[in-house]
Amino acid sequence: MKHISRRNFLKTAAALVAFPTIIPASVRGQNAPSNHINVGQIGLGWIGGTHLNAILGRQDTRYVAVCDVNGGRIHSVQDRINRQYGGNSCKAYRDFREMLAQPDLDAVIIATPDHWHCLITCAAARAGKDIYCEKPLSLTIREGREIVTTVNRYGRVFQTGSQQRSSSFGPFRQACEVVRSGRLGQIISVDVSTGDAPKPCDLPAQPVPADFDWEMWVGQTPWRPYHSSLADKQWRPYREYCGGGFADMGAHHFDIAQWGLNMDRSGPVEVLAPNPRVSFRYANGVIVNHVGGNCLGLTFNGTAGKLYIGRDGFHSDPANLARAPLSVTDVRLYNSNDHHGNWLQCIRTRARCVADVETGHRSATVCHLGNIAYELGRSLKWDPVKEQFAGDEQANRLLSRARREPWVA
Repeated sequence: MKHISRRNFLKTAAALVAFPTIIPASVRGQNAPSNHINVGQIGLGWIGGTHLNAILGRQDTRYVAVCDVNGGRIHSVQDRINRQYGGNSCKAYRDFREMLAQPDLDAVIIATPDHWHCLITCAAARAGKDIYCEKPLSLTIREGREIVTTVNRYGRVFQTGSQQRSSSFGPFRQACEVVRSGRLGQIISVDVSTGDAPKPCDLPAQPVPADFDWEMWVGQTPWRPYHSSLADKQWRPYREYCGGGFADMGAHHFDIAQWGLNMDRSGPVEVLAPNPRVSFRYANGVIVNHVGGNCLGLTFNGTAGKLYIGRDGFHSDPANLARAPLSVTDVRLYNSNDHHGNWLQCIRTRARCVADVETGHRSATVCHLGNIAYELGRSLKWDPVKEQFAGDEQANRLLSRARREPWVA
């Protein structure tokens, strides 16, 4: 994200809309001496719970709001937060728009299904909130660009939930430094292990539980009856709401492939037809392959050796490529050891996060490109600058989706 000074940002913003100051109220000292950042969270399910556990005990933050479509869940979480802090300061909401209007709210964590990421992120940016949004960043490529444009326009600090860029799951940064420093020679290919493409949702109808806002959960997607699998964490296989298993772990591992290849601001130029799985060709000739396996990592293949990095290990062939320490002349990348901490520190300094909004968009785009190729069953020519398919109207129609009322704007 391009850094914008507070003075220049306020001049620009004043010409556009009446807009909150760029520095969070709590960071400016209005809540001294604790000087914490006031956080709200939208989505409190499985992944949302991991964010709650990570943030709740921190001394530099304070939950002031939570939001979920599940009424029973929202009040349980609200009670937990209020017990943690003492008192009744955390507010509970069923509608994210009401939460974003809370004046003392500095920043939001978005841990919803993918089909809500764009709408909530853009609303949060317009409301003057800094944002942590789960991966994959978007439901479509056009949504991803909309997120980037809106976040940058309003000068917000943004972190994508691609935690492998920090050290949470293994030495992914160090692996990319080895690759970028030329230890493997010229990179020929990268093998990425991730899940399958999504399928249309075919679940049968079930009664909607009491105190569950199913209409809000469905949101912009085509309306369909309630099913408990969707309301829980089993929405991931279905195209209407996400990019399937391919984009789930793909948003992590293609992200590291992009980082290692120095492609955070670009992407492939061609998607090769499924045979049986897709591959991506970059302008420098590197081929990135979707492979089967345990979905835990990826392998960089070069003229001088290969290197595997995953949540289950880090090794190379020959072995000394991974073991030898980097020298002072080798490439060093953005060093973050705490993904949430990096986001919070950047809120205070207005610096760019390790997994900023453009990075998150470009990594998600690789996943969307692969899913489009799987859907059409053929190769595609891609322009990563214009973000469109060359001379392919059928494929270009899949860059976006129609939104259901009232979420069309």
